[in-house]
Amino acid sequence: MARKHSERAHAKLSASASHRWLACPPSAQLCADLPDTATDYAKEGTCAHELAEYKVNKLLCIDAADPTEHLEYFDQEMADCTDAYAEYIAEQIAKYTDPIVMVEQRLDFSRYVPDGFGTGDCVIVADDVLTVCDYKHGKGVAVTAEHNSQMMLYALGALGLFDSLYDITEIRMVIFQPRMDNVSEFAMSVTDLLDWAENSLKPTAALAAKGEGEFCAGDHCRFCKVKATCRKRAEYNLVLAQYDFAPADTLEDAEIEAILEKADALVAWANDVKEFALSQALSGKVWNGYKLVEGKSNRKYTDETKVAQAVQDAGYDPYAAPEILGITAMTKLLGKKKFTEILGELLYKPTGKPTLVPASDKRRAWNPACPRRGEIGSSRGYAVLGFDTAENDFKEEN
Repeated sequence: MARKHSERAHAKLSASASHRWLACPPSAQLCADLPDTATDYAKEGTCAHELAEYKVNKLLCIDAADPTEHLEYFDQEMADCTDAYAEYIAEQIAKYTDPIVMVEQRLDFSRYVPDGFGTGDCVIVADDVLTVCDYKHGKGVAVTAEHNSQMMLYALGALGLFDSLYDITEIRMVIFQPRMDNVSEFAMSVTDLLDWAENSLKPTAALAAKGEGEFCAGDHCRFCKVKATCRKRAEYNLVLAQYDFAPADTLEDAEIEAILEKADALVAWANDVKEFALSQALSGKVWNGYKLVEGKSNRKYTDETKVAQAVQDAGYDPYAAPEILGITAMTKLLGKKKFTEILGELLYKPTGKPTLVPASDKRRAWNPACPRRGEIGSSRGYAVLGFDTAENDFKEEN
């Protein structure tokens, strides 16, 4: 199911992003102009979808190659989750006599959305019911099928394929999200779906395709590519500035409740801005009054087996079954002096992740040109990073 990424790459008004562009139409054009960045979570999800596709095809006796050994990400949890999904699909198929079942079916909804298309994980058509199922491997947020715009778009595409062959009156939409024990099912009439498509979807999609309409901030900003620099989102969150962050005992209850309602969104926005500023700094941008420094890191054992042996040789039990004691607990067990004597040579302190701090911070500045201690970070996509001898001197390697 690598198509999930290609769908986003080629469909400006994709079904998977419809929650965002329906709420904020001009965001579609802004995001279309920026490159896609595949996170590890997205890559893992793609692998899980590919495995799920294989298992459903196998269920349907469709010849397909097992992709397991070629998957970039795979573990027992993924195997169990995709087994559960295939079992669920089998249960749905068993409800009907001679249903039509399609896996990875391209669904065209361009009648309502300019150049709109997507791919349904599993579509089941039988009698007067059309069922659209979508597998989601994520475990961050539970996804509901109720009036889910992505599923409604897929349903429109599937309806276009079969409406002339079947007298379909009911649409069933299913989100199968096993890592959150979430199986969300929702049914609506074809009449209601088509009413939404004509009177809400179609005019909004027309605006989005042209980059027109009103910007709007909200929960849908979560996966927007311009969420860190969007002025509307900034305005939305800076409304809290009216309170000047006064002590809570000077605020009315209604004011505190208003802050609580937006606090999580405010924190998420601030973190997005900080993350964006950090990524730009790692790419060489200098922010006035700020600099990159090495973040904090904790000491680690170089070899737990040698640590355990050294502690045992000294007459102590190094384990808190079934694992070895951590450094803090081991220090408490041995005492600081003996801890250093016994284990001082078996410790190391990894390079901390770079962080953006005020220029007044006493820590030395990172210099992207000079590697430090041969340890190269990777969790944020930076390559060779180190310290400069001058406090605020950032320079490119000659």
